[in-house]
Amino acid sequence: MLAKCGPRVLHHWAHEGRRDCDPWWENETEWHREWKSHFPVSCREVSHTTPNGEIHRADIKTPSGIYIEVQHSDMTDAERISREKFYQNLIWIVDGRSFSGNFDLYHMLPDPNSKMAADLVWVPARRGMHGANEGLFWRRSENPDVAQGTGSMVRINSSNSFSSIRDDVMANYTGHQQYDWVRPRNTWLNADCPVYVDFGDDWLFRLEQYGQSPLRCVFRVAKRKFLRDVMVETRSVDVATRFYPIGATAFGSQTDRAE
Repeated sequence: MLAKCGPRVLHHWAHEGRRDCDPWWENETEWHREWKSHFPVSCREVSHTTPNGEIHRADIKTPSGIYIEVQHSDMTDAERISREKFYQNLIWIVDGRSFSGNFDLYHMLPDPNSKMAADLVWVPARRGMHGANEGLFWRRSENPDVAQGTGSMVRINSSNSFSSIRDDVMANYTGHQQYDWVRPRNTWLNADCPVYVDFGDDWLFRLEQYGQSPLRCVFRVAKRKFLRDVMVETRSVDVATRFYPIGATAFGSQTDRAE
Protein backbone atom coordinates (compact mmCIF):
# COMPACT_ATOMS: atom_id res chain seq x y z
CA MET A 1 0.00 0.00 0.00
CA LEU A 2 1.10 3.59 -0.66
CA ALA A 3 0.13 6.66 1.33
CA LYS A 4 -1.71 9.15 -0.88
CA CYS A 5 -0.82 12.53 0.62
CA GLY A 6 -1.90 15.37 -1.60
CA PRO A 7 -2.99 18.95 -0.79
CA ARG A 8 -5.85 17.62 1.35
CA VAL A 9 -5.38 17.31 5.12
CA LEU A 10 -7.14 13.93 5.09
CA HIS A 11 -4.86 11.20 3.68
CA HIS A 12 -6.00 7.85 2.35
CA TRP A 13 -4.47 4.70 0.91
CA ALA A 14 -4.35 3.28 -2.60
CA HIS A 15 -3.12 -0.01 -4.00
CA GLU A 16 0.39 0.24 -5.42
CA GLY A 17 0.52 0.08 -9.20
CA ARG A 18 -3.15 0.95 -9.70
CA ARG A 19 -4.50 4.17 -11.27
CA ASP A 20 -8.09 3.84 -10.04
CA CYS A 21 -7.77 5.95 -6.87
CA ASP A 22 -9.19 9.46 -7.28
CA PRO A 23 -6.78 12.00 -5.68
CA TRP A 24 -9.78 14.30 -5.11
CA TRP A 25 -11.57 11.71 -3.01
CA GLU A 26 -12.67 12.61 0.51
CA ASN A 27 -14.05 10.41 3.27
CA GLU A 28 -17.79 10.11 2.62
CA THR A 29 -20.13 11.33 5.35
CA GLU A 30 -23.84 10.78 5.91
CA TRP A 31 -24.30 14.29 4.51
CA HIS A 32 -22.64 13.17 1.25
CA ARG A 33 -24.81 10.09 1.04
CA GLU A 34 -27.98 12.07 1.66
CA TRP A 35 -27.17 14.47 -1.18
CA LYS A 36 -26.39 11.64 -3.57
CA SER A 37 -29.65 9.89 -2.63
CA HIS A 38 -31.60 12.71 -4.30
CA PHE A 39 -30.32 11.56 -7.70
CA PRO A 40 -30.67 8.33 -9.71
CA VAL A 41 -27.87 5.81 -9.23
CA SER A 42 -26.74 6.42 -12.81
CA CYS A 43 -25.92 10.04 -11.87
CA ARG A 44 -23.67 9.17 -8.91
CA GLU A 45 -19.89 8.61 -8.86
CA VAL A 46 -19.49 9.17 -12.59
CA SER A 47 -15.92 8.34 -13.65
CA HIS A 48 -13.74 10.34 -16.03
CA THR A 49 -10.19 9.56 -17.06
CA THR A 50 -7.64 12.28 -17.86
CA PRO A 51 -5.18 11.96 -20.78
CA ASN A 52 -2.45 10.89 -18.32
CA GLY A 53 -4.66 8.07 -17.00
CA GLU A 54 -5.74 9.69 -13.72
CA ILE A 55 -9.30 8.87 -12.73
CA HIS A 56 -11.72 11.40 -11.25
CA ARG A 57 -15.20 10.49 -10.07
CA ALA A 58 -17.74 13.28 -10.01
CA ASP A 59 -20.07 13.03 -7.03
CA ILE A 60 -23.01 13.73 -9.33
CA LYS A 61 -23.44 14.28 -13.06
CA THR A 62 -26.96 15.12 -14.17
CA PRO A 63 -28.46 13.93 -17.48
CA SER A 64 -28.32 17.54 -18.72
CA GLY A 65 -24.53 17.65 -18.27
CA ILE A 66 -24.09 19.55 -14.98
CA TYR A 67 -21.49 18.27 -12.53
CA ILE A 68 -22.09 18.62 -8.79
CA GLU A 69 -19.39 18.23 -6.16
CA VAL A 70 -20.59 18.04 -2.54
CA GLN A 71 -17.77 19.19 -0.28
CA HIS A 72 -17.61 18.65 3.47
CA SER A 73 -13.93 19.15 4.31
CA ASP A 74 -11.69 22.16 3.75
CA MET A 75 -10.15 22.65 0.33
CA THR A 76 -7.10 24.47 -0.98
CA ASP A 77 -7.31 27.03 -3.77
CA ALA A 78 -5.15 24.78 -5.95
CA GLU A 79 -7.51 21.82 -5.69
CA ARG A 80 -10.61 23.95 -6.21
CA ILE A 81 -9.12 25.51 -9.32
CA SER A 82 -8.04 22.14 -10.72
CA ARG A 83 -11.53 20.69 -10.28
CA GLU A 84 -13.19 23.73 -11.84
CA LYS A 85 -10.90 23.53 -14.86
CA PHE A 86 -11.52 19.80 -15.22
CA TYR A 87 -15.32 19.75 -14.89
CA GLN A 88 -16.05 23.34 -16.05
CA ASN A 89 -19.85 23.03 -15.98
CA LEU A 90 -19.69 22.58 -12.22
CA ILE A 91 -21.68 23.42 -9.09
CA TRP A 92 -20.24 23.26 -5.57
CA ILE A 93 -22.42 22.34 -2.60
CA VAL A 94 -20.57 23.15 0.62
CA ASP A 95 -21.49 21.72 4.01
CA GLY A 96 -22.07 24.86 6.08
CA ARG A 97 -23.10 23.22 9.33
CA SER A 98 -19.64 23.49 10.90
CA PHE A 99 -19.45 27.27 10.36
CA SER A 100 -23.12 28.23 10.70
CA GLY A 101 -22.34 30.14 13.92
CA ASN A 102 -20.03 32.42 11.92
CA PHE A 103 -22.47 33.01 9.07
CA ASP A 104 -24.96 35.81 9.74
CA LEU A 105 -27.92 36.51 7.44
CA TYR A 106 -29.15 40.09 7.41
CA HIS A 107 -31.70 42.19 5.55
CA MET A 108 -33.30 41.48 2.19
CA LEU A 109 -32.14 43.19 -0.98
CA PRO A 110 -34.30 44.05 -3.99
CA ASP A 111 -33.73 42.20 -7.25
CA PRO A 112 -30.39 43.66 -8.50
CA ASN A 113 -31.87 43.94 -12.01
CA SER A 114 -34.81 46.05 -10.83
CA LYS A 115 -35.18 49.77 -11.42
CA MET A 116 -35.33 50.25 -7.66
CA ALA A 117 -31.97 48.58 -7.07
CA ALA A 118 -30.26 50.79 -9.64
CA ASP A 119 -30.74 53.83 -7.40
CA LEU A 120 -29.67 52.27 -4.10
CA VAL A 121 -26.17 51.83 -2.64
CA TRP A 122 -26.16 49.62 0.47
CA VAL A 123 -23.73 49.91 3.35
CA PRO A 124 -21.99 46.51 3.79
CA ALA A 125 -23.29 44.57 6.78
CA ARG A 126 -20.83 43.35 9.40
CA ARG A 127 -21.30 41.60 12.72
CA GLY A 128 -21.71 44.29 15.38
CA MET A 129 -22.71 47.05 12.92
CA HIS A 130 -26.34 47.22 13.95
CA GLY A 131 -27.41 50.02 11.60
CA ALA A 132 -25.93 48.42 8.49
CA ASN A 133 -27.14 44.98 9.54
CA GLU A 134 -30.73 46.18 9.73
CA GLY A 135 -30.29 47.86 6.34
CA LEU A 136 -28.68 51.23 5.55
CA PHE A 137 -28.40 52.79 2.09
CA TRP A 138 -28.07 56.03 0.14
CA ARG A 139 -29.58 57.01 -3.18
CA ARG A 140 -27.58 57.77 -6.30
CA SER A 141 -30.28 60.18 -7.45
CA GLU A 142 -29.83 62.25 -4.29
CA ASN A 143 -26.01 62.19 -4.49
CA PRO A 144 -25.09 62.54 -8.17
CA ASP A 145 -21.50 63.68 -7.53
CA VAL A 146 -20.77 60.69 -5.32
CA ALA A 147 -22.55 58.31 -7.71
CA GLN A 148 -20.40 59.57 -10.61
CA GLY A 149 -17.20 59.34 -8.60
CA THR A 150 -16.56 63.09 -8.45
CA GLY A 151 -17.65 63.66 -4.86
CA SER A 152 -16.56 62.52 -1.43
CA MET A 153 -18.39 59.95 0.64
CA VAL A 154 -18.58 62.49 3.47
CA ARG A 155 -20.77 64.63 1.23
CA ILE A 156 -23.60 62.12 1.00
CA ASN A 157 -26.75 64.15 1.57
CA SER A 158 -28.54 61.54 3.62
CA SER A 159 -28.63 57.84 4.45
CA ASN A 160 -31.80 55.85 4.78
CA SER A 161 -32.92 52.78 6.68
CA PHE A 162 -34.38 49.56 5.33
CA SER A 163 -37.58 50.22 7.27
CA SER A 164 -38.31 53.29 5.11
CA ILE A 165 -38.59 51.16 1.95
CA ARG A 166 -39.48 47.78 3.46
CA ASP A 167 -42.63 47.27 1.40
CA ASP A 168 -40.92 48.21 -1.87
CA VAL A 169 -37.99 45.88 -1.16
CA MET A 170 -40.37 43.03 -0.39
CA ALA A 171 -42.22 43.65 -3.65
CA ASN A 172 -38.91 43.44 -5.55
CA TYR A 173 -37.37 40.60 -3.51
CA THR A 174 -36.36 37.43 -5.35
CA GLY A 175 -33.97 35.91 -2.80
CA HIS A 176 -30.98 38.22 -2.31
CA GLN A 177 -29.83 39.08 1.21
CA GLN A 178 -26.87 40.72 2.88
CA TYR A 179 -24.69 38.49 5.04
CA ASP A 180 -21.45 38.43 6.97
CA TRP A 181 -19.17 35.41 7.13
CA VAL A 182 -16.79 35.74 10.07
CA ARG A 183 -13.46 34.00 9.34
CA PRO A 184 -14.68 32.84 5.90
CA ARG A 185 -13.26 29.98 3.88
CA ASN A 186 -11.92 32.31 1.23
CA THR A 187 -11.54 29.70 -1.49
CA TRP A 188 -15.34 29.62 -1.82
CA LEU A 189 -15.52 33.41 -2.12
CA ASN A 190 -13.04 33.22 -5.02
CA ALA A 191 -14.64 30.29 -6.85
CA ASP A 192 -15.34 30.61 -10.56
CA CYS A 193 -18.22 28.10 -10.45
CA PRO A 194 -21.47 28.58 -8.48
CA VAL A 195 -21.16 27.84 -4.75
CA TYR A 196 -24.21 26.84 -2.69
CA VAL A 197 -23.94 26.59 1.10
CA ASP A 198 -26.11 23.97 2.82
CA PHE A 199 -26.88 24.57 6.50
CA GLY A 200 -28.92 21.39 6.80
CA ASP A 201 -32.48 22.68 6.28
CA ASP A 202 -34.73 23.18 3.25
CA TRP A 203 -32.70 26.05 1.76
CA LEU A 204 -29.42 26.62 -0.05
CA PHE A 205 -27.55 29.93 -0.12
CA ARG A 206 -25.64 30.78 -3.29
CA LEU A 207 -22.66 33.07 -2.77
CA GLU A 208 -22.82 36.08 -5.10
CA GLN A 209 -21.92 39.68 -5.70
CA TYR A 210 -24.89 42.00 -5.79
CA GLY A 211 -25.43 42.95 -9.42
CA GLN A 212 -22.54 45.04 -10.77
CA SER A 213 -21.54 46.30 -7.31
CA PRO A 214 -18.74 44.89 -5.11
CA LEU A 215 -21.29 44.14 -2.36
CA ARG A 216 -21.34 40.47 -1.37
CA CYS A 217 -24.71 38.82 -0.93
CA VAL A 218 -26.35 35.41 -0.85
CA PHE A 219 -29.21 34.19 -2.99
CA ARG A 220 -31.69 31.97 -1.16
CA VAL A 221 -32.85 28.92 -3.12
CA ALA A 222 -35.29 26.21 -2.09
CA LYS A 223 -33.60 22.80 -2.25
CA ARG A 224 -36.55 21.33 -4.12
CA LYS A 225 -36.13 23.96 -6.83
CA PHE A 226 -32.39 23.37 -7.02
CA LEU A 227 -32.91 19.62 -7.37
CA ARG A 228 -35.41 20.13 -10.14
CA ASP A 229 -33.34 22.71 -12.03
CA VAL A 230 -30.08 20.75 -12.12
CA MET A 231 -31.89 17.94 -13.91
CA VAL A 232 -33.18 20.18 -16.73
CA GLU A 233 -30.85 23.16 -17.08
CA THR A 234 -27.79 22.56 -19.26
CA ARG A 235 -25.53 25.24 -17.72
CA SER A 236 -24.58 25.40 -14.05
CA VAL A 237 -24.93 29.21 -14.03
CA ASP A 238 -28.59 28.97 -15.11
CA VAL A 239 -29.73 26.89 -12.12
CA ALA A 240 -32.20 28.77 -9.90
CA THR A 241 -32.19 31.90 -12.04
CA ARG A 242 -35.76 31.73 -13.36
CA PHE A 243 -37.88 33.26 -10.63
CA TYR A 244 -41.14 35.12 -10.30
CA PRO A 245 -41.83 37.70 -7.53
CA ILE A 246 -42.42 35.98 -4.20
CA GLY A 247 -43.88 36.81 -0.83
CA ALA A 248 -41.43 37.29 2.03
CA THR A 249 -41.12 38.41 5.60
CA ALA A 250 -38.75 41.19 6.59
CA PHE A 251 -35.68 38.99 6.77
CA GLY A 252 -36.19 36.48 4.04
CA SER A 253 -38.51 33.63 5.07
CA GLN A 254 -40.21 33.08 1.76
CA THR A 255 -42.73 31.02 -0.14
CA ASP A 256 -41.26 29.50 -3.27
CA ARG A 257 -43.67 30.49 -6.02
CA ALA A 258 -41.24 29.72 -8.80
CA GLU A 259 -42.25 26.09 -8.84
